[in-house]
Amino acid sequence: MLYAEFMSVVLPPCPEPEESTTEPELLHLGPAGDEPCLRADAARNRARLLDAAARLIAEHGAAGVTMEAVAAAANVGKGTVFRRFGDRTGLLTALLDHSERNFQAAFLTGPAPLGPGAEPVERLRAFGVAMLRRAVDELDLQLAAEPGPDRRYSVPPRRVHHSHVALLLREALPDADAELLAHTLMGYLSPVLVHHLTRQCGLPPARLEAGWSELVDRVTSGVTGGPASGPVLRGMP
Repeated sequence: MLYAEFMSVVLPPCPEPEESTTEPELLHLGPAGDEPCLRADAARNRARLLDAAARLIAEHGAAGVTMEAVAAAANVGKGTVFRRFGDRTGLLTALLDHSERNFQAAFLTGPAPLGPGAEPVERLRAFGVAMLRRAVDELDLQLAAEPGPDRRYSVPPRRVHHSHVALLLREALPDADAELLAHTLMGYLSPVLVHHLTRQCGLPPARLEAGWSELVDRVTSGVTGGPASGPVLRGMP
């Protein structure tokens, strides 16, 4: 299982930055070959269940999602949900895996500006906005899966995200320390910070997105195709 595996395994230290500008490959996070081996009807049922679970989480939060509620939302029997995912933990793990696969596919191979084909600064803006929107939609789920400090920067999805941001920064700012700058930018996208800003400080998500665009513009100031004048943010409440 995706998060059960990488939350319990300490990965080796991050490798030294490579000079290659090749896009990272899609990281398959679930059990190898799981989804492709499903029959067409089973795959459709699985996707329908995961879509239903995602809707319920967006509406009620992860704590309010039960196997019964997912079955009702997907218009299938409760036994179907248990046979597919085993229990509630299996369902939530599969949902995170499904969401991460879709997100990676979008920024690695999807349409521009999030995917290839746009200038690196445009892709940075689009990546952060997509990350923020995903964090807002899945906030309870992402917080529940947030690893401790000893593994926070080594879990596979976060390393893929960091490598992608570092790659775009190297393309936009060849003389900059892309590895450290990528950590700085990724800190803005942390689910913990999104929780603090949206739920504790009451900031609207649109303000976070504007703040991300301004941050990217200031970091990449002077890059061709990069920043225009960005919004000036008000002080924190």
